[in-house]
Amino acid sequence: MAADLFDLTGKVALITGGSRGLGQQMVMAFARAGADVIISSRKLDACEAVAEEVRSLGRRAMAYAAHAAKWDEIDGLIKAGYAQFGRIDILVNNAGMSPAVPSHEVSEALFDSVVGLNFKGPFRLASQVAHRMKQAGGGTIINISSTGALMPLPAVIPYSGAKAALNAMTVSMAREYGPEVRVNTISAGPFLTDISKAWTEHAREHANNALGRPGRPEEVVTSALYLASPASSFTTGAILRVDGGQ
Repeated sequence: MAADLFDLTGKVALITGGSRGLGQQMVMAFARAGADVIISSRKLDACEAVAEEVRSLGRRAMAYAAHAAKWDEIDGLIKAGYAQFGRIDILVNNAGMSPAVPSHEVSEALFDSVVGLNFKGPFRLASQVAHRMKQAGGGTIINISSTGALMPLPAVIPYSGAKAALNAMTVSMAREYGPEVRVNTISAGPFLTDISKAWTEHAREHANNALGRPGRPEEVVTSALYLASPASSFTTGAILRVDGGQ
């Protein structure tokens, strides 16, 4: 049956930035598909609230506070995840940020922060987990990128550059850790997550894409399930655009 292709029963998924927005949507979708979930962000209470939702579905969940750009905290997250569940089958590098600042005003600290969260941290987490996945015989990694990497905009150059690096990392790691480990990217367009609260009313209702609107957070779910599950068994090193046709 087609539904069996999306069955994640017995799998363990780790999602960074999993306490809100697209990350939370993926956490709940994976749990409904049968996976146990590790939810990580900088705020433990927010992670624990989502973990309780997962447990209400009858799945196991672990909340873990970690800064997704700091390698020592990332290593602690990996250690804790394997200690509790013994395995990680699905990794989603979702945490990120994209402050809009004129390029000539970007400080070194801001540059390092943006590149750290959007590329340096995901590299560490993916490389360490991919190595373990390969040794264990399989796994899948999903990197959440942005259309800003494919169609860069003004005033977000460090972000666009970091996401472009993430796209390149996806292709490289797919070759380095395959065939046991599949690595893919979701290139996300504008979504009505928490960041959209700062948008104008017009921007929340309209977008410069083929569908003419931003995406609803739940609309990332089917793409994430596809890449996380056996339904995408012959898909690796790919960039899947979920952007309404930008």
